[in-house]
Amino acid sequence: MNERKLNLTMLCDYYELTMGNGYFDHGMADKITYFDVFYRRNPDNGGFAIAAGLEQIVDYIQNLHFDEEDIEYLRGRKMFSESFLEYLRDFRFTGDIWAVPEGTPIFPREPILTVRAPAIQAQLIETYVLLEINHQSLIATKANRICRAAEGRIVLEFGSRRAQGIDGAVTGARAAYLGGCAGTACAVSDTMYGVPAGGTMAHSWVQMFDSEYEAFKAYCETYPTNATLLVDTYNSLKSGIPNAIRAFNEVLRPLGITKCGIRFDSGDMAYLTRKARVMLDEAGWPECRITVSNALDERLITELLLQGAKIDSFGVGERLITAKSDPVFGGVYKLCAVEDDDGNIIPKIKISENVGKITNPGFKKVYRFFDRENGMAAADYICMRHETVDGTKPLEICDPDARWKRKVMEDFTAVELQVPIFKNGELVYKLPTLDEIKRRCAYEVSTLWPEVKRFDFPHQYYVDLSEELMALKDDMLRQGQ
Repeated sequence: MNERKLNLTMLCDYYELTMGNGYFDHGMADKITYFDVFYRRNPDNGGFAIAAGLEQIVDYIQNLHFDEEDIEYLRGRKMFSESFLEYLRDFRFTGDIWAVPEGTPIFPREPILTVRAPAIQAQLIETYVLLEINHQSLIATKANRICRAAEGRIVLEFGSRRAQGIDGAVTGARAAYLGGCAGTACAVSDTMYGVPAGGTMAHSWVQMFDSEYEAFKAYCETYPTNATLLVDTYNSLKSGIPNAIRAFNEVLRPLGITKCGIRFDSGDMAYLTRKARVMLDEAGWPECRITVSNALDERLITELLLQGAKIDSFGVGERLITAKSDPVFGGVYKLCAVEDDDGNIIPKIKISENVGKITNPGFKKVYRFFDRENGMAAADYICMRHETVDGTKPLEICDPDARWKRKVMEDFTAVELQVPIFKNGELVYKLPTLDEIKRRCAYEVSTLWPEVKRFDFPHQYYVDLSEELMALKDDMLRQGQ
C-alpha cells in the first residue's frame, strides 16, 4: 500500500491534466481565463442555499504544488511532454479569486466564486473548488433547514458514522455548525475547526452493567454536571425514566444539581416525550432536558413539534451529514471569458438545448438589494464587472424565468456579494473564525422573507440580469444559432 502523504494538487480530474498539457503545447499556458462557480437548483426544492467551503479552498490554493512523485507518475503515463512536466515543477497559483463569504445565502445561477488566472492554473483547480463548495454548501444548507425547523431548540450533528468518508464527517460537521447546529459528536472536528464536540452514552454503556439503574447511577457519579441518560435501552416508560429519576434523586439532588437530561433514540417521540415531561416534572425535575435522536430531519422535526412533543434538543445524524433527501448540490465551474493579447476581455458562453445549462457570459459581479425601510433582502442582480448600482435611482428588475414578472426597486442599498480572496496569487482576505461565519449565516438568513424560507413551495427570490448582460447574452445566443 502506498502510504505517501496525499497531495491535494493531484485531487483533480485527469482531463484537467491532459487539457493543461494541451494548453502548454499550444502556447496557451499564460492565456488569462475567467471561470464562474454557480449552481442551478436549490437542494430539497428550497428557496435558497448557504455558501460554505471557502476556508478549505484558501488552504488548498496556498499549497498548490507538484511533488517529484507526482511528476514521475505523470511521466509514467506517457501522455505528457517533458516541457510540461518541467513547467509543473515550479507550479503555483498566481491568479485572482473573488468569492461570496461563507454563511451567505445564495441562489441559483449567480456566481459564488470567480477565478481569473492563466488557463492551466484555472483549469487545474476546478475539481477541488467544486468538491468543497458542493459538499459544504449542501450540508450547511441542510443544517440550516433542520435548525429552522427546530424553532430555536438546540440541534446537534450526530452523523460521523454514517458520513460518506472521512472528509464527509469532518468538514461535514464544520458545515453543519456554520449552518446553525450547536455542536457535533465528531471529536476531530473540534480539534481541527473548533466545532464544539460533546456526547454522553450509547446503549452499550447501559448493557455493560448488571442493571439499568446501576448504569445510570454510575454515569451520574462520573459526570454529575453533564448527566444525560439514554432511557430507551429496555423500556422507556416502565424502567428507563423511573431509573433515571432514581439516579438523579440519589446522586445529583444531594449535590444541589438540578440540570440534567434524558435522551430517546427510538419509539414514538411525540408520545414518549409528552409522557416523560409529566413524569419528570412530577418527580421534581423540571429542568431536566429531553433530547431525541434517530433518523431525524426537518420534516420529522416539524411534525413532532406540531404534535406537541416536549423536546429541548435534537441529535440529527445520517439525514443531515449525507443530506439524504437531496444529496447532490450540483455546482459547476464554467468558462465565462478570456483575455486577448491586448488585455481585452472576450466573453464566452455555453449554449445548450437544455435551457438550464446555458451560461451567463462575461466577467461579472453580483449585488444584493436590501430594502432601506426594513433591511430585508429584496433581490439579487448579476451585472458586468464594470457596472455599478448605488440604490439611489429606481431600477426595474424581473424574474429571469418569467420576464413578465417585474417590479421596481426604490430606496434600496446595493451590496456586492463577492469579495476579493486572492490577488496575483496572494491571499488578500482575512479568514473569519468559524463562530463569526456562524453568526453571519444567522444574520443573513434573518434578512430573507419568511416566504423565501418556506420548506414547501417557497417564493422564488428575484435574481435578475442587468440590461447590458442580458443584451450580451441574447446577442451571443443569436450568433450561436
